[in-house]
Amino acid sequence: MFPRPLTPLAAPNGGEPLGRTLRRAPLGRARAGLGAPPLLLPSMLMFAVIVASSGLLLMIERGILAEMKPLPLHPANREGAAWRGAVRRPGALTLDAGDSDLQVRQDIRNRTLRAVCGQPGMPRDPWDLPVGQRRTLLRHILVSDRYRFLYCYVPKVACSNWKRVLKVLAGALDSVDVRLKMDHRSDLVFLADLRPEEIRYRLQHYFKFLFVRDPLERLLSAYRNKFGEIREYQQRYGAEIVRRYRAGAGPSPAGDDVTFPEFLRYLVDEDPERMNEHWMPVYHLCQPCAVRYDFVGSYERLEADANQVLEWVRAPPQVRFPARQAWYRPASRESLHYHLCSAPRSLLQDLLPKYILDFSLFAYPLPNVTREACHQ
Repeated sequence: MFPRPLTPLAAPNGGEPLGRTLRRAPLGRARAGLGAPPLLLPSMLMFAVIVASSGLLLMIERGILAEMKPLPLHPANREGAAWRGAVRRPGALTLDAGDSDLQVRQDIRNRTLRAVCGQPGMPRDPWDLPVGQRRTLLRHILVSDRYRFLYCYVPKVACSNWKRVLKVLAGALDSVDVRLKMDHRSDLVFLADLRPEEIRYRLQHYFKFLFVRDPLERLLSAYRNKFGEIREYQQRYGAEIVRRYRAGAGPSPAGDDVTFPEFLRYLVDEDPERMNEHWMPVYHLCQPCAVRYDFVGSYERLEADANQVLEWVRAPPQVRFPARQAWYRPASRESLHYHLCSAPRSLLQDLLPKYILDFSLFAYPLPNVTREACHQ
C-alpha cells in the first residue's frame, strides 16, 4: 500500500544511498547505527494519514477527495499565527481583511503545513536535508537583496514572468514588457551562489514566497509545452519515453508524438528527486517544511497574488506583474479532465502518491475520475 520512499538519503562514506536500502529493509533496521531516530519519510507520513482515513485508492475510486470542502477558518485569536507569515517586521505582509478568499486559502495552507511539517523527522531547516535535496532547493531560490526577498521558482507556474520581474527590480531590464527570449540564468542571483552564512542570514531575515498550481494541471502544461513545442525535450525525453512504453516503436523514434498516458507512465517509473524540474513535485523543489515561506501564492489567481507580493516587498509602483499574453492558452480544467479520463485509472493511482504532498500541503483536491464524473 505504501509507495517506495521518495527521497534517497546520502549514505556515510560514499556508500549506497539509504533510500535504496530502505526498499529492501525495514526502516528501523536501515537506520540502525546512524545515531539518529528513524526518519519518517514525507511520502510515508502522508500515506499513513490517508490510509488511516480508509485508504487513498478507495477515496480516488469514489471521488471522495475531489469533493472535500475547505477547512473552516481558525478562531480570530489563533495561537501560533507567527509560525508562518505573521511575524511583524518592517515590510512584513498583512492580509487585507476584506479579501476573505485569500485569508481562507492562506489559513488552510498554513494549518496543513503546520500539521505535516511539525511531525517528528520532518526537516526544519535546509541543513537538515540530504546534500542532493538541499542543492536542488538552493538552486531554485532566487534572491533580491535590494528588496530583501527570496522567491522559490516552480517551472510551469509563471516562473519566467517572475524572473522578468526580478531582472527589472535589479535594473537589468527596463520593463517587464520587453520582448526578449528569457535567459533563465543571467542577471539573476540564486541562493546556491552564496556562502552558508549568507544563505542563513537571508533565510532568517528576508520575505520568502513561492507560487503553486494544481499538480496535475502543472503536469499537463509541461506535457503540452515540452513535448508539443520543444525539440530538445522531444529528443532527450520523448524518444526515450516512446522506446520504453510503445510496442514496436523502433530504435530511433522522433519523440514528437508522446501521448499523455505514456508521459504519466514515465513519471510513475521516475524517482521524484531526480526528475526534470518541469515535473518534479513542488515539495522537492521548494522544501516548504525546511523553509518557512511567508506567502504561498496561487496560479489560479496569479495576477492578484503576484501584485500583492510586489506591494508587500515595496517594489516601485511602476513595476507590475506581466499580464498574460493574448496568444497564451493555459491548460484548462476541461482539458485536464479530458486527459485524465482518457488515462487508465490504475495509472493515476500509481502516479498520485508521488505528488500527494503537493495536493495535501497546498490544499488542492485530488481528481474525480469516477465513471460518473468522466461521462458527464
